[in-house]
Amino acid sequence: MYTFLLIATLIVIATITKGVIDFYNGKESNRKNVKRALRINLCSLLPVLTGIIVTSIPKVAYAEGAVSSSSGLGFIAAALSTGLAAVGAGIAVAAVGSSALGAVSEDPKILGKTLIFVGLAEGIAIYGLIISIMILGRL
Repeated sequence: MYTFLLIATLIVIATITKGVIDFYNGKESNRKNVKRALRINLCSLLPVLTGIIVTSIPKVAYAEGAVSSSSGLGFIAAALSTGLAAVGAGIAVAAVGSSALGAVSEDPKILGKTLIFVGLAEGIAIYGLIISIMILGRL
């Protein structure tokens, strides 16, 4: 795991160093160069972070001691219910919030109705959290 962290740190330091050298040499950074540098960082850093996660999972999974596979699946189910509900709520709030903003800008009297719709969209995350609490209560 330490090799993955070392590789990730070297990638970040190399990118920052190149940016500083280009700045002191007077090179103007245009949009194309910045996009290329970001692409290189993402394409190299994501596999390194995936390697860190994969190598640290066995240490975390057996840290408590004897964990049965059913309780492990319960933890995964709780995490998925909360995470997917939060993602769904984010998508719903994005759609409803932008539509509500447009509607309120045309007619300020409907602000209360639009807030109800945004609150309903945020409720999706609360439902996912309640389900994950119920799952964790049974483990």
